[in-house]
Amino acid sequence: MTDPTAKPAALVTGGAQGIGQAIAEQFLTDGMNVLIADCDSQACEEAAAELGKDGNPAAVRCDVSDEGDVKTAVSETIRRFARLDVLVCNAGISGYFGVPVTELRLEQWQRVISVNLTGCFLCARHAVPYLDKTGGCIINIASTRALQSEPHTEAYAASKGGIVALTHAMAVSLGPRIRVNCISPGWIETAAWQKKSKRENPRLTEADHLQHPAGRVGDPRDVAGLAGWLASNRTGFITGQNFVADGGMTRKMIYTE
Repeated sequence: MTDPTAKPAALVTGGAQGIGQAIAEQFLTDGMNVLIADCDSQACEEAAAELGKDGNPAAVRCDVSDEGDVKTAVSETIRRFARLDVLVCNAGISGYFGVPVTELRLEQWQRVISVNLTGCFLCARHAVPYLDKTGGCIINIASTRALQSEPHTEAYAASKGGIVALTHAMAVSLGPRIRVNCISPGWIETAAWQKKSKRENPRLTEADHLQHPAGRVGDPRDVAGLAGWLASNRTGFITGQNFVADGGMTRKMIYTE
């Protein structure tokens, strides 16, 4: 049962590292209860220990392409926090960059689509009954690669483009009770936001930063701040939108000699 007197709660998939961890941190700062769902058990444990105390955030292992895992993550959120106000569908894999479409195997294509796109569907499917009770919201994490591409990134681009379309479809279907929005990050440097065994200092050049009109490569907290805003009561009139968070990179024409 949803408890209307309990503190607002969020479920963040892929929340143990990178952008997802920064979003979890933002929600904790904003006074929410948070459950991190991630396929990396070690990263889950580390993130929960580093970010919180007294069982907040909680963490569970979850492969978002597995419906059983998704059901467990949603149920665990309700069990621990008695409500669900925000679902962040952030879990994703890059998968098979550089593999030409003629060489990309069907099972490779399906794996990327299953995690990145079907995972969003499954999470929404099981979270919506609880979000409906709280008048909550869904925030999907796509990518600027839904809007532009490098060669041989078909599976990833298709999955992220699908998330943008799924966002506006669900916004129409689930409104007015549930708002659904999307964030498409650009170049976000996550090297310092990995689990301890993989964590390292970013290796960025001046040229990397200068590709961005904002003057720098993005940080996970740039996306997290936007997610915090979209989850707040200040954005009750915003739904069905895709917010590009890329420091202006997709707007800058770059010529090479």
